[in-house]
Amino acid sequence: MALYEALYGRKCRTPLCWTKLDKDKMVGPDLVKQTKKKIKMIKVSLKAASVRQKSYADLKRKDIKYAVGDQVFFKVSPWKKVLRFGRMAEKIVVQPDLTYEEEPVRILAREIKELRNKQIPLVKVLWRHHSMEEATWESKETMR
Repeated sequence: MALYEALYGRKCRTPLCWTKLDKDKMVGPDLVKQTKKKIKMIKVSLKAASVRQKSYADLKRKDIKYAVGDQVFFKVSPWKKVLRFGRMAEKIVVQPDLTYEEEPVRILAREIKELRNKQIPLVKVLWRHHSMEEATWESKETMR
């Protein structure tokens, strides 16, 4: 007697014994073939769309050649954690492995980030040799 039958007093009915498996009942291989065909069609369609978009972009694109002395407009947008060029008031001590120690100057703000079941205290830290825009949010645990 099976454990299920001993426990519940009846035979266990699983999906395996509900129907007999015949050739016309096998859906798996056909489903896999259909899916592979659809994936190939999607790849072909995406490739065609990509080629079409490239041809449209190439119509507007033109080669520009610059010579020494030409004046150009150079636009720079500041990114987060990207250092800006300029003079620094204090010297940075660079280690032999080309790293340096970041020193916090002060805490600018405090915040508590709430996840599903826990709260993470955060502080906004101003670092030495960095501007106010480059201040970063750090967890309190990393600041200890």
